[in-house]
Amino acid sequence: MNILLLGSGGREHALAWKMLQSPLCTNLYVAPGNAGTAGIATNINIIPTDFDAVKQTALDKAIDMVVVGPEDPLVKGIYDFFKNDALLAHIPVIGPSKHGAELEGSKEFAKKFLIKNNIPTAAYDSFTKETVEEGCKFLATLKAPYVLKADGLAAGKGVLILPTLEEAQQELRNMLVGEKFGAASTKVVIEEFLDGIELSVFVLTDGKSYKLLPTAKDYKRIGEGDTGLNTGGMGAVSPVPFADAEFMEKIETRIVKPTIEGFKNDNIDYTGFVFIGLIKVGNDPFVIEYNVRMGDPETEVVIPRLKSDLVEIFRHMANQTLEDATFEIDERSATTVMLVSGGYPEDYGKGYVITGLENIEGSIAFHAGTTLKDGQAVTSGGRVIAVTSYDADFKEAIKKSYQNIAKLNFDKMYYRTDIGFDL
Repeated sequence: MNILLLGSGGREHALAWKMLQSPLCTNLYVAPGNAGTAGIATNINIIPTDFDAVKQTALDKAIDMVVVGPEDPLVKGIYDFFKNDALLAHIPVIGPSKHGAELEGSKEFAKKFLIKNNIPTAAYDSFTKETVEEGCKFLATLKAPYVLKADGLAAGKGVLILPTLEEAQQELRNMLVGEKFGAASTKVVIEEFLDGIELSVFVLTDGKSYKLLPTAKDYKRIGEGDTGLNTGGMGAVSPVPFADAEFMEKIETRIVKPTIEGFKNDNIDYTGFVFIGLIKVGNDPFVIEYNVRMGDPETEVVIPRLKSDLVEIFRHMANQTLEDATFEIDERSATTVMLVSGGYPEDYGKGYVITGLENIEGSIAFHAGTTLKDGQAVTSGGRVIAVTSYDADFKEAIKKSYQNIAKLNFDKMYYRTDIGFDL
């Protein structure tokens, strides 16, 4: 099979690394890819949301399957674009329809879906510029802290948790009237705050049946001890030690099954990943959010733990025979630590040469924000490289990642030294 993978981050490098282990994968093209994917596949310099360019590539390279990494092309409807084009309709797209992608594209759509399907989640209401003062009154009915979520896509940064009512009301005005997150915050969802520990559950589905991928926990804040600004993710651990069999049973019964049933009942075409962001309150799971693709850096710990052939699983999903797919998970833990550019998630420089990659032993370096310049890997984004390791115990795995990080260098390199600290 000739496969086209859309995206350019650590998630895509990990998916590419895994798909290339499949005897079913003849040629792998990554658009636009990064320095890491350039070393193992063929990069094609197109933007994943330029559907006409994606179409041309699919036809030129005789593509047999498209795998979508990031959320933007899904929310913009790439699945429907292929399905409704006579020249492309035979090519399966691994990713949900535009209707299904609304679960991530609109926080309000997701909350309505949760409530409708009796899936446990926090109480909420949503507001626009016109109803901003009603929103401020609604905030006054809740207990601190206060959760504000931009309704649209804000690259993982559109959620604010604020300690005081005054700050929450001010930020609500900033988001709705001041357009803090641009078009993403023309509508804002206000939620009650749930106090507990977070984890992520990843599901593969063909829209009828599903397979549960390993759990993971990521670390979003830039600073040690989960302090400072939100980022796209600074590291991750899989599996989550506190998600025991009893807790996983609750997740499957109360959340995963009703989610897949909800797709069927609402006639949502959904062939792809469902990322369920959860919080454990006491001993009960509640849904914080849905994403319609794999998380990053969670992919860099979840996908390495999948022992089965990922391309074969994708083929089963495309044929709606997922229940027949072989599905085996590595018992070992996997951890990843993200190296970022100094200044991220605010202003940071680019184009710094990365050295030491050839010295890594016993870990995998998944490239995120990198590109090739004069044959050398250089930084091109805020999150640069995720260093993933395995071990029977996550604490030992994390040690391996840090040992290998010591061999890497680029100007103003920064990383958290406490990934897994709360486990």
